[in-house]
Amino acid sequence: MSSDRSPIRVLVVDDHQLIRVGISTLLLPESDMKLVGEASNGREAVAKFREWRPDVTLMDLQMPEMNGFDAIIAIRHEFPEARIIVLTTYAGDVQAVRAMKAGAQGYLLKNLLHKELLQTIRAVHAGHKTLAPDVAAQLAEHTGEESLTPKEIEVLRLIAAGNANKEIAAQLSITEETVKSRVKSILGKLDAHDRTHAVTIGVKRGIIEL
Repeated sequence: MSSDRSPIRVLVVDDHQLIRVGISTLLLPESDMKLVGEASNGREAVAKFREWRPDVTLMDLQMPEMNGFDAIIAIRHEFPEARIIVLTTYAGDVQAVRAMKAGAQGYLLKNLLHKELLQTIRAVHAGHKTLAPDVAAQLAEHTGEESLTPKEIEVLRLIAAGNANKEIAAQLSITEETVKSRVKSILGKLDAHDRTHAVTIGVKRGIIEL
C-alpha cells in the first residue's frame, strides 16, 4: 500500500532562482516528493497555490511585491489546511514567532537545506511542526522577556537608519525627551550596551530589517 502512495507535491516560493534550482535538485531523486510549481514573490505564491494545491509549500520571507508573511496569511485564510515551511537566512526568534502565528508549520534556515529540507518536508506533511535548532534555541533563550512596543520598534528602525534623537523626534512628531525615554526602554529590554548594539540585536532577532 505504501509503495502506491502519491508523492508529496511541493511548491517552492523564493525570489532567488539559485535557491529554487537548488531545491529542485534536492527533490529530484526523492521518489516520495514532486516539485509541482515555483513562484518568485508572494502574489505569485498565492496564485500558484490556487492552481496547484500543493501538499507542502516552501516559503521565503523577504520578497518583492508581497512578502512571505502576507502570502502565508493569504494562503491560510483561503486554505486553512495549507502546510507551509518558511525558508530564511535569519534565525531571529521574533521573526520565527511571527511566521508561526501567520500559519507556518515549519521554519528552516537556508544554510541547512542540504541537511534538513527533506526530513522537514516529510515531517510537516505528516502534520508535525518543526523549527531549526538555532531558532528553537533563540526562542527558548528569549521566552518570557518583555517585547518591544510598536512605538519602540519604530524608534529602533529610525536609529538603524542613522537618525539622531532630534531627527527621530521631528519625524515622529514627539519630543526629544520621549525619544530618549523609548531608547532607554529599548536598551533595557534588549539588554543592549548602546544604540548600535540595540540595532545589531534587533536585526539578529528579526525585530527590524536593514
